[in-house]
Amino acid sequence: MSIAEKSKELVETVEEKVEQGVEVVKETLGNVARHLPLANFAKHRADTYDIEIDLAGVKKEDIDIKIEDDYLSVNAMRKAKQEVNESDYYLYESSIGMISRSFVLPKDVDREKINAKYEDGRLYISLEKEEARKAKSISIN
Repeated sequence: MSIAEKSKELVETVEEKVEQGVEVVKETLGNVARHLPLANFAKHRADTYDIEIDLAGVKKEDIDIKIEDDYLSVNAMRKAKQEVNESDYYLYESSIGMISRSFVLPKDVDREKINAKYEDGRLYISLEKEEARKAKSISIN
């Protein structure tokens, strides 16, 4: 076998291994993404910040919201099960896992005025600004 043929074979082997590695990475990131709920962090009004987090399949009592230092953390336990019991087969699948999101709180958030509401698989968190840091209109004389 010539050097050119060996080089071509080596390049093909390396390309094949890289493609296999990319597939493993995609699968791994897909698994991680299933445990990271989608979230929106927005400033809709001048005096509040709003966070919306998708937590479909999670019960309200399985959600834990904490503030520690400058972080707001949302942890939830997703417990899903599917059971089918037919005359010719039985299927039971379950999935249990902790899901979590953390946010760095803006410096102007009043930590005593944070409200949360859970509705239809979505968690809504409203963060009010400290009174002294809220936007104020200035009149011109």
